Amino acid sequence: MRVIVVGAGVLGTLHAWHAIERGHEVLHLEREAEARGASVRNFGQIWVSGRAGGEELATALRARELWEDIGARVPELGFRAIGSLTLVRNAAERAVAEAATRRPDAAARGYRLLDADQARALNPALRGDFAGALWCERDAAVEPRIAQRALKARLSESGRYTFLGGREVREVVGERAVRDDHGDLHHADAVVLCTGAWLGGLVRELVPDLPVRRVRLQMMQTDPLGEPLTTSVADADSFRYYPAYASDALDAMAAAQAQTPTAAAHKMQLLMVQRLDGGLTIGDTHEYETPFGFDVVEDPYEHLTGVVESILGRPLPTVRRRWAGVYAQCTDTTRVVHRQRVRDAVWLVTGPGGRGMTCSPAIAETTANELGW
Repeated sequence: MRVIVVGAGVLGTLHAWHAIERGHEVLHLEREAEARGASVRNFGQIWVSGRAGGEELATALRARELWEDIGARVPELGFRAIGSLTLVRNAAERAVAEAATRRPDAAARGYRLLDADQARALNPALRGDFAGALWCERDAAVEPRIAQRALKARLSESGRYTFLGGREVREVVGERAVRDDHGDLHHADAVVLCTGAWLGGLVRELVPDLPVRRVRLQMMQTDPLGEPLTTSVADADSFRYYPAYASDALDAMAAAQAQTPTAAAHKMQLLMVQRLDGGLTIGDTHEYETPFGFDVVEDPYEHLTGVVESILGRPLPTVRRRWAGVYAQCTDTTRVVHRQRVRDAVWLVTGPGGRGMTCSPAIAETTANELGW
């Protein structure tokens, strides 16, 4: 088959990967010179720990297997099976972590409740003030700024992969062709549109009532820490935003302790992972109401700095980068992704939300299976 993939973010690139793996020819079109959206503006976390039970967890666990396999074949991805620690400070937060370990799928996630000394044994950089942690052994990480380029380089070695950057697809022609903004017409046996947070233009024409929204977040990255941060790290505010932690204990925690005004206003949690160069990627915020602001605001960064310094027990290294990103999320947040046939041989795959980096290999595998690749 000849497959056209539109969009060179992580979701589109993994669709190209599965097509090449199954022996097909791929033409990969991207409106930018290379991916510039949420696929490179994220933590690079393969985040199993907070996923909802059922389909979402199954997708994340399958994606985790696929990432490990792909990482072994493409070491430039920087795949690390580092796990994560969600730190707790008091009895109410610990009760939420303890409730998570009683889930029927806790073993599949690799959950274990640790005291502070056990958490520091896993991650000695955590010398600050906390009472314990929820360990998730199945969490992992890759390098988001490198991943798409590394995967494209490996795909090119197949001799069946062509990448064309700077090509915005403007039109679906007939049932299995697209026209780009250079006027070139591209024919295929199958077309997969993985356009990320680009929900206007062609996407709106094809699906005017698309049940997908855009979400904006802010993040930052520091100079090297100077020592290994051996796991990903989250704070207990993460319990509020991930469905795996829903419980009576979470309701009690939310009633007993409010988030700080800044964290509540920006719908914040701490997520932190160390890059291969030693720097820390730290975030994040959530903004749902459009139109989004065009600037980044400082209060969330000050809040995150305080949280991280209290955990590390030392000043944060100098912040070198701050940025905002926008991703596409299904309006029904229980759905893993929106996959829709928009022409006989044209499919739109979008809306994984914050699951994109985690789940893309498995989402793309499912597309390939459903399309009979």
